Amino acid sequence: MNYLAHIFLSGTDEAVVIGNFIGDYVKGSDYLMYPPNIRKGLVLHRRIDWYTDKHNIVLQSKKYFAPKYHKWAGIVVDIAYDHFLIKNWDKFCPVPLDDYKEDIFDVLRKYHPVLPDRVKYFVPSFIQNDWVGTYSTKEGIANVLYRMSLRTPLPDESLFAAEVLRKYYVQLDSEFMTFFPDLINYVVHNFEVTIPLVDNTIIKDKKEP
Repeated sequence: MNYLAHIFLSGTDEAVVIGNFIGDYVKGSDYLMYPPNIRKGLVLHRRIDWYTDKHNIVLQSKKYFAPKYHKWAGIVVDIAYDHFLIKNWDKFCPVPLDDYKEDIFDVLRKYHPVLPDRVKYFVPSFIQNDWVGTYSTKEGIANVLYRMSLRTPLPDESLFAAEVLRKYYVQLDSEFMTFFPDLINYVVHNFEVTIPLVDNTIIKDKKEP
């Protein structure tokens, strides 16, 4: 999952939000250096990624992008799923997205001193340029993927990704909407976080194994 999904799945505890947000930048046992609830967020981030990567629906979504992105197809799906979370935001979160983002920006500013240096470097741009909002359009996703290809090993296949999004848009939307409630249940039942939801019947009684 990408930034917005990780933040949303952190629930209402600011420290957990921060830990989840910085999860890609804290490796190995370095998470032990952080206070308990940031540490909880770091572990949560890893478990969300683990659960997502093995889920059959996500594996299906990856197949659309795999012909050009190969082992990096999951990165594209993460970004696409953030797009569909934005598209379906009012089905999950009772707080309007613009208000939600401002609250998150305030949390990032508040916790700026404890952020890893690499995160401190990009957070001003994350806020000022509204990276989350960029994922709201297909064109924005293609631009993000292109920019990522300039600074990471991600292949420069943004035109292909845009075509896949156009061709399989309905299927990807449906796959996300089937998968995301599963992920919410996994997080709620295994990490004791409080996620404000529009419809609390999303939460099932049965624990994930």
